[in-house]
Amino acid sequence: MGKRKRLVADARKEANKSSYFAKLNDCPTSPRKMRIVADLIRGHEVFNALNTLKFSTKHASIKLEKLIKSAIANYEAKTGSKPDENTLFVKEIMVDSGFQLKRLRTAPQGRGYRIRKRSNHVTVILGTKN
Repeated sequence: MGKRKRLVADARKEANKSSYFAKLNDCPTSPRKMRIVADLIRGHEVFNALNTLKFSTKHASIKLEKLIKSAIANYEAKTGSKPDENTLFVKEIMVDSGFQLKRLRTAPQGRGYRIRKRSNHVTVILGTKN
């Protein structure tokens, strides 16, 4: 590894030590449906967001609830303390498109319609209020 790459990598590692995040890759839900649920909790406090997701009727809320609990566990592992009320909030939540499974559905007169089964990648970054 070159010197410049090593400096950039070290800076990235230092930044990751002070941030608390969790990733969910290849979730078999379309990104559009996941973004609807992600917009509900963006900027909210963590425990408030968990309550919102728990009582949401969307299927994507189950996956996001589990992901936020994982990010809280990462916070506890890095700091060694449990989060208090009003200390942690959802700083960023990003939903990116993943791979697509392409399938064919039979159609009349010898045609075939394409079905795209989409997936997504979700990243949750937690922040602390000082």
